[in-house]
Amino acid sequence: MANVIIYDTTLRDGSQTEGVSFSVNDKLRITEKLDELGVHYVEGGWPGSNPKDKEYFKQVQKKKLKNTVVAAFGSTRRSKITPAQDINLRELVKSQAKTITIFGKSWDFHVTDVLKTSLEENLAMISDSVKFLKKKKREVFYDAEHFFDAYKANPSYALKTILAAQSAGAEYIILCDTNGGSLPQEIEKAIKEIKPKIKVPLGIHCHNDLALAVANSLAAVESGCTQIQGTFNGLGERCGNADLTTIIGILQTKTKHKSIPSSKIKHLTEAAYFLSEMSNSKLPDNHAFVGHSAFAHKGGVHIDAMLKNSAAYEHLDPKVVGNHRRFLTSELAGKMPIIMKAEAMNVKLDKKSPQAKKMLKSLQLKEQKGYQFEAADASFEIFMKRELKKYQPFFKLEGFKSTVEKRHDGKVFAEASLRIRVKGKDEFSASDGDGPVDALDKALRKVLTKFYPNLAKMHLTDYKVRVIDSKSATAAKVRVLIESQDETDSWTTVGVHENIIEASWEALRDSIEYKLLKDLKK
Repeated sequence: MANVIIYDTTLRDGSQTEGVSFSVNDKLRITEKLDELGVHYVEGGWPGSNPKDKEYFKQVQKKKLKNTVVAAFGSTRRSKITPAQDINLRELVKSQAKTITIFGKSWDFHVTDVLKTSLEENLAMISDSVKFLKKKKREVFYDAEHFFDAYKANPSYALKTILAAQSAGAEYIILCDTNGGSLPQEIEKAIKEIKPKIKVPLGIHCHNDLALAVANSLAAVESGCTQIQGTFNGLGERCGNADLTTIIGILQTKTKHKSIPSSKIKHLTEAAYFLSEMSNSKLPDNHAFVGHSAFAHKGGVHIDAMLKNSAAYEHLDPKVVGNHRRFLTSELAGKMPIIMKAEAMNVKLDKKSPQAKKMLKSLQLKEQKGYQFEAADASFEIFMKRELKKYQPFFKLEGFKSTVEKRHDGKVFAEASLRIRVKGKDEFSASDGDGPVDALDKALRKVLTKFYPNLAKMHLTDYKVRVIDSKSATAAKVRVLIESQDETDSWTTVGVHENIIEASWEALRDSIEYKLLKDLKK
């Protein structure tokens, strides 16, 4: 059974995502999480480019990693100087990383028009840099930048560049689709043509500008590459990099190739949400394998078939990758979501039982008032617990006040104060915020985290408002959906009222209650 080396570059390529910035501590925590998952290599950054990456390599030496080798990233020497004179190469050595990945130019156009040097000098830059690092007793991976574009433009020269790296002692040569514009058949053709001429193992590094980075990486593996470089959740500049979350899922469950240890695949969803949290970027609900909706079923026909045989509408058991099946509550689903949710609470309900009929009627009345539970599974679970008399609130609201003030300088200021009763104690809290809901959220969690510290690990990721009956104008009911997330999961809650603050409070309360309920199950 062939193994594929997983080389993660979330900490470097992933940090080039618009809006993403990792602190040193973030990078260390991500490294430890990927080590737990069994990722073979983690590229920690470019120590020659900034002080933060230098500090990371200093701190990561103190970590006792079990599965992961930390790699440092940099470039070949600059033109017309020796490797020993090149600050970048010296910093790579100083990083103390056992593995060093350097990139060099494969495309003659880049050599002459970007580096402004000769084709011969570029080959020397590649060779000299690899030899220099090998003399320092480092494992060296060579990233052939723009290789596939280079091979299309000038196949002879592109081949010379990777042969130069091979002759100098590189352990791995990674072929890069840097602009992300190649098709799977082009990747396959190029690799099959060059592989007989290369003695060292080949890897693949794809960008996602055509939404083909995963497909291209898999095509490369089928063509003989044994290392895949990418990022978790597809983070990266422009359209991102090859998504290792999806790639690992496919390799482990759909092919003869294996990557991380089989015992670790059940932690894939947890790792994806952890990376989402650390990068402060929402994991798409429809993300393959790990998304909140990846195994969600709405239609009554689908649900009925799933109950008979889960293979009817699922390509694998969600538990394999640490995810879970969801039956969405809607007018299309009937009583089945109620019965399934009740079973999860160890309550047996029959379709024809009076209790099931009563609960369905209660659900229909809620929907008539404007509630929509198909997109708010957490509120549905709380609704079910209340109906089954299995719900015990974690706190009780005594009252809240929310104000918004626009000042003479144009700034808008929001403030909220509230009184709650929690664990037999009366508590008061107040906070300001970007808006009234943000202020209310901060005031509530300010007091609750004293009693439930785990609330510090969750935050609101999305807030949506919809007017239910536009004919009523400003007196219309509004539906508020709040999406929340912690390091392992995401969930959505709903509130409905004529007053948007009251609707928001209801969704906010359910969101926090669900987090506390979820933690009780662990």
